[in-house]
Amino acid sequence: MAKSLFEKVWNAHTVRTLSSGETQLFIGTHLIHEVTSPQAFGMLREMGLGVKFPDRTFATVDHIVPTNETVEPFSDALADAMIKELRKNCAESDITFFDLDSGKQGVVHIVGPEQGITQPGTTIACGDSHTSTHGAFGAIAFGVGTSQVRNILATQTMAMSKLMVRRINVNGQLSPGVYAKDVALHIIRMLGVNGGTGFAYEYGGEVFDSMTMEERMTVCNMSIEGGARCGYVNPDETTFAYLKGRPYSPEGEAWDAAVETWKSYASDTDCDYDDVVEINAADIAPTVTWGINPGQGISIDENIPSPDSVPEDQVAGIEEALEFMQFEGGAPIKGISIDVAFIGSCTNGRLSDFEEVAKHIEGRLVADGVQAIVVPGSQVVASIAEEKGLDKIFISAGFEWRAAGCSMCLAMNPDKLVGDQICASSSNRNFKGRQGSPTGRTLLMSPLMVAAAAITGKVSDVREVFGVSETASV
Repeated sequence: MAKSLFEKVWNAHTVRTLSSGETQLFIGTHLIHEVTSPQAFGMLREMGLGVKFPDRTFATVDHIVPTNETVEPFSDALADAMIKELRKNCAESDITFFDLDSGKQGVVHIVGPEQGITQPGTTIACGDSHTSTHGAFGAIAFGVGTSQVRNILATQTMAMSKLMVRRINVNGQLSPGVYAKDVALHIIRMLGVNGGTGFAYEYGGEVFDSMTMEERMTVCNMSIEGGARCGYVNPDETTFAYLKGRPYSPEGEAWDAAVETWKSYASDTDCDYDDVVEINAADIAPTVTWGINPGQGISIDENIPSPDSVPEDQVAGIEEALEFMQFEGGAPIKGISIDVAFIGSCTNGRLSDFEEVAKHIEGRLVADGVQAIVVPGSQVVASIAEEKGLDKIFISAGFEWRAAGCSMCLAMNPDKLVGDQICASSSNRNFKGRQGSPTGRTLLMSPLMVAAAAITGKVSDVREVFGVSETASV
């Protein structure tokens, strides 16, 4: 019987069906960081348990690590303590740890793929909602809570109910100035922030077939923002080319055998899906969020919705968002002034993101009054970018070039908005208080759109600011 990748991977990792009706699922790879793991290790100690398969767990520091300091002890006492705690836990449990002095530290969802730890046909879990990123490789990747982190450390398994699968086809060709981030925001706007509840999203069609791995990671990263438990792309030659030669990828004959196995996990062409959505790539435009969830997005040429222009069941949500954002319904999104520009995060903190922006901002300057920061997603990304001279381009344009970390995506570190500042952000969430200030306001957009806002001091169209004439990889 024809099966989807989700069903194949699920079946291959099923241990048993529990009395609750849930599946006990074997987790092939477990990723941990400094924020959700300390309590889990503490619970293990209380229960007298150890880590079952330490070779299947990999750790790094990202959420709370400062990006403007490199010497320990850090001035942020909590960050310093949490990093030391993870270091201790990894040493005691013999877990591979990409520490700050390793040259491999960074955002967990960037480190896993670039090290070749993320591989097709496996199950991946991490105590972070954006673990869906790893689905770009044809893996089934879940964000989990602290108690599940504990369970996986102790048993290498977790309990969950099987998901339905929705196939999302994006066919045609993206227009100039439209990037992977715009695709993700368009899908969430179309299907809603709760549209994926109970589903795994399988992304396909001509647009995804032609995307780079880093573009696929951007879209899979934001699956959770559409309510889906995970999102994935079937593995193909693009996947294999990215993984070949990575530190944790198989080598020699083992590589050839692995590729054949990975190919077998791809969805069968005649498999059934619980739902299929068709999207025309030509309908996707440069997109900006205007409200307080990722589904409240519009194209750069549209106006912010008014309460009297939406169905009755949407009025309260629109009014709440307008009040918090201090925006007027019916006003254009283009032209809104910004205070901060942030390029980074597990959504858009990869090398191709910085390469695309750097080639457009060279010779330009950040507008007066705008703080613009660039945060590489990993030390590897930073190193390669610096070898290419990208850091110098950003610095010359007036951006701050920071050390690797999550930074202003969720602001569990010193990188925070102040008061009701407006931030043009390449991150993934625009919830109230997400970027460190209870009244701070976040506008999600692609990295190049962030750069356009930084240069002009206001929300702007990349096609007008940079004369973008062809679609590139971001």
